[in-house]
This record gives sequence, structure tokens and C-alpha cells, in this order.
Amino acid sequence: MLFTLPNLFTLGNLICGCMATGAAFHGHFVWALAMIVGGAIFDFFDGLVARALGISGPIGRELDSLADVVTFGVAPSAMLFQQFGLVVYPEWLQPLAPYLPYSAFLMAAFSALRLAKFNIDERQRTGFIGLPTPANALFWASLIVGQAAFLASPRFNALWLFLFMLMFCFFLVAEVPLFALKFKTLGWEENRVKYTFLAVALVILFLGYHTLGVSVIAAIILWYIIWSLLVWKVR
Repeated sequence: MLFTLPNLFTLGNLICGCMATGAAFHGHFVWALAMIVGGAIFDFFDGLVARALGISGPIGRELDSLADVVTFGVAPSAMLFQQFGLVVYPEWLQPLAPYLPYSAFLMAAFSALRLAKFNIDERQRTGFIGLPTPANALFWASLIVGQAAFLASPRFNALWLFLFMLMFCFFLVAEVPLFALKFKTLGWEENRVKYTFLAVALVILFLGYHTLGVSVIAAIILWYIIWSLLVWKVR
């Protein structure tokens, strides 16, 4: 069946992604962020509902990836495309100013690669190999909304934005394990990595919201990456 309840949630994710993309191209970054958050909520519930109802199938899996490419790949790339038009360009980079914004869509391409890899990678049932696309999208959307003044200041120019984007494109497909917030039990020994992450994330949220605004989401995602890398190196 096409119109199962999980598929309707997935379509809600897709519609949110389309709306976020349109909002981004019109410079409405707050609305774009809100729609990406909405898409993430739909994305969470489509799998939850599918498992609760025992409904799964190839159509749902394919549709989920297609929706994720739009919401967590194209939409943040559109926001980044617009942001490239707002940042400062050093004098030596001025000849590339009309063209560099299009490099933002590399992130959409790497997001698609990430999703295709996830679909066939049996290692990612309990964790992630590479940065999940929703985390990447929320990082960029919240950063662009919350740090608009800094990103448009001379202290942060187009070259830094380009290099920062390339770093996250690498993280999307890198062979680096990142933990997933999935709990089979509530015991400390099995979940100390997750509990430590959540405790520090709450501290970042409460202490950083007044100074960082919504970009505190980006700070938490950055902490997630750093903590995953530290755990990986120790292990």
C-alpha cells in the first residue's frame, strides 16, 4: 500500500523539506530552520510508527531516503547557497564570488551518498558510520540562523565557510563511528557514553542559549561529533 500511516509521516518530512528549500531561496532562514526541525520530527515518527504497527516494506524505505535527501540535503544546501551571498569575500577571492555559492550543493550530493551508504551498510544497525544527515542539516540551519551577524562579519569570510562546508561533507561519508541515542536498557554501564553526552549537552543548552541563541543546537551537534571521536580513539 502507498498511503500507510508511516508513509504519510514520511511525506510530511518531504513536504517540510520542500518548504524549507523554498524558504531558504527567499532568505527566510528562520522558517527554513523550523521546517527542517519539522521534517526531523516526521522522520523520527515514521520509523517509530512503522515499528509499532509492524508495517515495513521497500516502498517505505525508498521513500524515506528520498524525503531525507530533500529535507536534510537540499534544504540546508539552499541555506548555505544564500549564505555564500552574504559573507565577506577577500579581494583575491572576488573573481569567484559569482560562482562559489554553487559549491553549497556539494553538501546535497554528499548527503545523498551518505543516505545510499546507510541503506546498504549492515554495520549501522546500532550506531552510525559517518555523520547522520539530520544532524548535519540541523547544524547548518541553526548556525546560519543563530550566528548570522558573525558569518557576515570580516572575521569570517567565504574561504572559511567553504572549508568548513568541505569538512562536514567529509564527515558525512567518513569511516568514523558515531554512537546512536538508542537505549536497549537504562543501565549506566551499557549507556555511559550516551548519558555523558546528554549531561554535557544539557549544560551546553542551559548555559549557551542566552549567548548563542538557536545556534546552541549547532554547539550540541559539534559536541556530539567531538565526543564520538574521543570515544572512538579511546576504544
